[in-house]
Amino acid sequence: MFKLLLIEDDRTLFNEVKERLTGWSYDVYGIQDFSKVIQEFTAVDPDLVIIDIQLPKFDGFHWCRNIRTHSNVPIIFLSSRDHPTDMVMSMQLGADDFIQKPFHFDVLVAKIQAILRRVYNYNTTANKLKTWYDAKIDFEKNTVTNEAGTVELTKNEIFILKLLIDRKNQIVSREELITSLWDDERFISDNTLTVNVNRLRKKLDEIGLGCYIETKVGQGYIAIEEDYPHD
Repeated sequence: MFKLLLIEDDRTLFNEVKERLTGWSYDVYGIQDFSKVIQEFTAVDPDLVIIDIQLPKFDGFHWCRNIRTHSNVPIIFLSSRDHPTDMVMSMQLGADDFIQKPFHFDVLVAKIQAILRRVYNYNTTANKLKTWYDAKIDFEKNTVTNEAGTVELTKNEIFILKLLIDRKNQIVSREELITSLWDDERFISDNTLTVNVNRLRKKLDEIGLGCYIETKVGQGYIAIEEDYPHD
């Protein structure tokens, strides 16, 4: 049974979501003290976190940032705020998805199932290690390492990188990436993919590899190798 941590201070909504997710055989936990979210997160050790933006003490962005310093656990934002910058901020902080309230419960379940299936089935089937431009990519630790150092990636970022490297020097369409990541592209925005790829490229820039993930306008993305002819 997967453990879900729902960081939501609206008790009515929390109880409703907990009851319905429990019906899907998820073990759902809440927060008792919103000044001790990290301590309670550590105690639960969840498989997935669902978090609101507007919370007592500190907002969801604060806690997402703190969780990311401890763990790569998948994170879904669930918020009534509808400004585009909120979605962009959540993705930049390492969230895996963003759902706006009010939401259809089937959409929430579909996103949870897709993320859990991708994250926890993925590592059992993928090769543990892969080499690209003399960098070692560890799919268990979600790291990329070369002589310049090591960068740690989120589940989405490592998955995107694997998809691109598995087909290096070939263009992978945006539609294919969206479908592979979230199983059903109706449940994800095109902008979310852009944010994830840009964040991946920015991290790879730290060790000199960002330039090898190229954008092909109107087509998709490509992971290049030395023998690939640049435009």
